[in-house]
Parts: sequence; C-alpha cells; structure tokens
Amino acid sequence: MLSYEIYKLFHLFGIIMLFVSVGGVMLYALNGGTKADNTWRKTAAITHGIGLVFVLVAGFGLLARVGISWPWPGWVFVKLVIWLLLGGVIGLIYKLGPTGKGLWYVVILLGVIAAYMAIFKPF
Repeated sequence: MLSYEIYKLFHLFGIIMLFVSVGGVMLYALNGGTKADNTWRKTAAITHGIGLVFVLVAGFGLLARVGISWPWPGWVFVKLVIWLLLGGVIGLIYKLGPTGKGLWYVVILLGVIAAYMAIFKPF
C-alpha cells in the first residue's frame, strides 16, 4: 500500500489534469470551436479520462489510508457526484458551445465544493 502523501500527490495530479483539460476544451468551445474542428480533441479527452482515473483511484486510496470504509460519510458521496459531473462536462461543453458561458462558473464552483468537502468533511 502506498503512503498517504503519495496518494494525495496522485489525487492532486489527477485534479490538475482534469481541470486543465476541461478549461482548454471550454475556452476552445466558448470561442466558437467545434468538436470536429478541435485538433487537440483526442489529447484533451485522454488527459480528461486519465485525470478522472487518478482522482478516483487515489481518492479511494486516501480513504483507505485514513481508515474510512463502508458506510461512507456524506461528504464522500458529494465528492463522487462531483466526480461524475466533471466526467460528463466535456460533452456538455461541446454541445453548448459559445452559449455555455455559465458552465465556466459551474466547473469552478464544483471544484470549490469538492475542496471544501475534502478539507472540512462537514457530514
């Protein structure tokens, strides 16, 4: 089993990959780019997918290291829902295109809520 610090590093690595890919695709789409025209579409999708895997696997590793098992506390479920939402946001970004400006703030808010849940563990 890896150390707590290594799991945390992998978790943060995945978060960075996730937000870089979402931000890049979002800027592209907000500036009028389409999915078909995006030459970095595959790279962004791969970065997004690998980031999601790192976040999930390292997150569960962190839970194991701190001794949290089933039944999980509520904040873990909130973070899983956020993970699912961030997993599907790429498709929504392409679908909304330039009209999806509000999604920029939604993604930021989801990141802040996830960080809040991880730091304060409110329930």
